[in-house]
Amino acid sequence: MPTQPYRKPGLRADAAHNRDRILEAAREAFTAGGIDVPLTAIARRAGVGVATLYRRFPTRAALVTEAFSEQLAACVAALDEALADPDAWHGFCAFIEKVCSMQAADRGFTAAFLSRFPDAIDYDHMRVHAESQLAELVRRAKTAGRLRADFDESDVTLLLLANGGMVAESPEESLVASRRLVGYLLQSFRADRTEPLPPPAPLGLHRLHQ
Repeated sequence: MPTQPYRKPGLRADAAHNRDRILEAAREAFTAGGIDVPLTAIARRAGVGVATLYRRFPTRAALVTEAFSEQLAACVAALDEALADPDAWHGFCAFIEKVCSMQAADRGFTAAFLSRFPDAIDYDHMRVHAESQLAELVRRAKTAGRLRADFDESDVTLLLLANGGMVAESPEESLVASRRLVGYLLQSFRADRTEPLPPPAPLGLHRLHQ
């Protein structure tokens, strides 16, 4: 999802550019090799010196936390965009597609971050806020008559748990598999799919990273 990178106030253009390159390289490296990948490899991938990396991010925790925070901000932005969409069903589908694509590209980075640095950010507060916004997104899509009436907010967690299993040998294969799964499920979510379902499972978003 194209987003404008966040830049800390006061950074010169070249310093901000280096920071953005380091964060992009870090997310790619953490996704491919885990959060213990050598910082020298990240600097090399970003095309900067190790000293430049350490000036921007003096510790591994600082770099991992910033990389995760920007990824989380992209998820929040996707939810905000969905709620701002005048077409409630389009907004709902766009959010599901975006967040599942991000999850497929994540390849365990989020779970590893929360396991290693559980107190780095107030994730629980952000999760509760996201659940509230998600409930509103579901309500709007139902009110518009496009989302099936027995859809439950916990079905989004169910979808993300299933999508999280779409880990193939390469990120590209994972993304293709994820898009296929999401395409199937979005069709089943439509209001004209009226066959009754078993009761929903009591799944909150906290279950994604336990």
